[in-house]
Amino acid sequence: MSALTQAFEAARARRARVVFPELGEDPRIDAAARRLAEDGLAEPVPPTAPSAAQVAALVAARGLRPALADRMLARPLIRAAAMVAAGEADAMVAGAVAPSRKVIEAASLAIGPAEGVRTASSFFLMIFPDGRELIFADCGLNVDPDPEELADIARASAATGRALLGAARVALLSFSTGSSGAGASVDKVRAAAEATGFAGPLQGDAALNPRVAAVKGMGTGDANVLVFPDLDAGNIAYKLAQELAGARALGPILQGFRRPVCDLSRGATVEDIVAATVVTLALG
Repeated sequence: MSALTQAFEAARARRARVVFPELGEDPRIDAAARRLAEDGLAEPVPPTAPSAAQVAALVAARGLRPALADRMLARPLIRAAAMVAAGEADAMVAGAVAPSRKVIEAASLAIGPAEGVRTASSFFLMIFPDGRELIFADCGLNVDPDPEELADIARASAATGRALLGAARVALLSFSTGSSGAGASVDKVRAAAEATGFAGPLQGDAALNPRVAAVKGMGTGDANVLVFPDLDAGNIAYKLAQELAGARALGPILQGFRRPVCDLSRGATVEDIVAATVVTLALG
């Protein structure tokens, strides 16, 4: 059974509360929310009025003064994230209208990072026509992560892989495999690989092709979680996979936070929003 099918089944069984701070602002969000409710996949909710629990969540997450926290809750994105932090919703889905930086800011302020993670990141669930499903990270958030940030992205991506794919075989990608190349970007990937214990640096073919991996003497060639060295590489790769291989890209979905958050693509269709919501819930 595919990861996406499993996510749909789990969502239908759980029927979690999802806050959509852009309800009423975009017809795609409204249509997706109706479909999620009608299909029994989730209980979509708009941001509620500010509550004492939301104020307490902001105070706990950032040490804000209660009066300042209360004023910040006037912003729907922050109020929605605070609902998740306070347990008034199970996940937040936004980004059809709001820019990514605003969604991430709200999640950072109210929800905060997961234990052991300092760097928030994003991923796409890539679904290929031949049935393969891969995690691509980070394709939407960190422009040029340093070794420590790249290690955080790899750890968060491994957790995502375990949650969605059942197992995480992580490859930290580079233009070089092992010690065959040199340069600042290779050194960065190598340091992140050493810090996490994941395979890397690996070229794309060594990460995905067992025969090539054997020839190059590194990795097993069966990675299902691909971690790119920077945003250039990740963003280009996922778009090429869409255009040339016909892959479906679900996301970007944020990772590394205490609770599930989805930052939708501005171009997401209703079907994309429904699927991305279901995948986001699978991380909770």
